[in-house]
Amino acid sequence: MTGLVVCLAVLALSGAFGLLRMRGRGRLKMRGRDGGVRLEAGELGAELGERATLVQFSSAFCQPCRATKRILGEVAGMVEGVAHIEIDAESRLELVRQLGILSTPTVLVLDADGALVRRAVGQPRRADVIAALGEAVA
Repeated sequence: MTGLVVCLAVLALSGAFGLLRMRGRGRLKMRGRDGGVRLEAGELGAELGERATLVQFSSAFCQPCRATKRILGEVAGMVEGVAHIEIDAESRLELVRQLGILSTPTVLVLDADGALVRRAVGQPRRADVIAALGEAVA
């Protein structure tokens, strides 16, 4: 009987943890250690946008990365002066470690100077990307 209770408690706790973790995926937010992070064109391997830059870290086996690439490309095409840069996480491990990228897709929203404004782990919603760009451009 005790084993059954322990098993049910572990299942309930792991389910709650999983739900909380999934709830935060794809949300554009600022982590405490992200303050002061600034990236330059040389580090990214491409020119920054005039007004803002959407940086996407992807990997070849990542299915959500394809949808994220499409969303970011559409948003960058809609907003004048915004660039979309896709970086293969496997080939740029030093940059991945420097920025604390733990999974793909990870999206960084940079302002015109390359300062990190927002970060999303997982596939972000189009509306959230547009809102984060509004903050980066302002």
